[in-house]
Amino acid sequence: MIKEAFFPTFIYGKDLQLDTKYFEKEIVEWSKQNPGVRKTNVNGWHSETHMHQMPQFKTLVDELLTMQKEIFREEWLDRFPKLGNMWANINYKGGYNKPHVHPNATFSGVYYIKALPNCGKLVCNDPRPGIQTHMPIRVKGQPPKHLWREVHLEPKENRVIMFPAWLWHCVEPNESDDIRISVSFNFIQDGFQ
Repeated sequence: MIKEAFFPTFIYGKDLQLDTKYFEKEIVEWSKQNPGVRKTNVNGWHSETHMHQMPQFKTLVDELLTMQKEIFREEWLDRFPKLGNMWANINYKGGYNKPHVHPNATFSGVYYIKALPNCGKLVCNDPRPGIQTHMPIRVKGQPPKHLWREVHLEPKENRVIMFPAWLWHCVEPNESDDIRISVSFNFIQDGFQ
């Protein structure tokens, strides 16, 4: 039998060594001074989307750009990656983000600043439109990853996760007793701004 994988969807991750306490302080202070915007967030704060232009977050921007350049090479993408926008998220107890995609971007992602146990996993869904019309009965046990219909990724402080911007995703409710702080962003190819 010949077996080859076609149409895979890759999700990339990297653990950074940045000062999350500094970022936490800056973001909490920002949330006290600015009402933010409403997008997919429920019971949470979503900052305005110019965070990548703020000098206090330059070290994070530099790390994200380095990782995205690696992904561009891996994905055979031409031109250079450009950070289109970036914003902070605070999910209070019970807060979550509804399912969504990021239009007009190439890759999107999240960086975790404060992530306690049970603060809400990132859920990514199988992007193949026809797959949801067929639900075969499977043998008992955990099927291999290539058969999963969705993946639940545990947030970890100082971890970046990047994925194709067209991938449907959401964030589960924060069931911890503290806030969950993350940064989301969109990369585009230079020349498409």
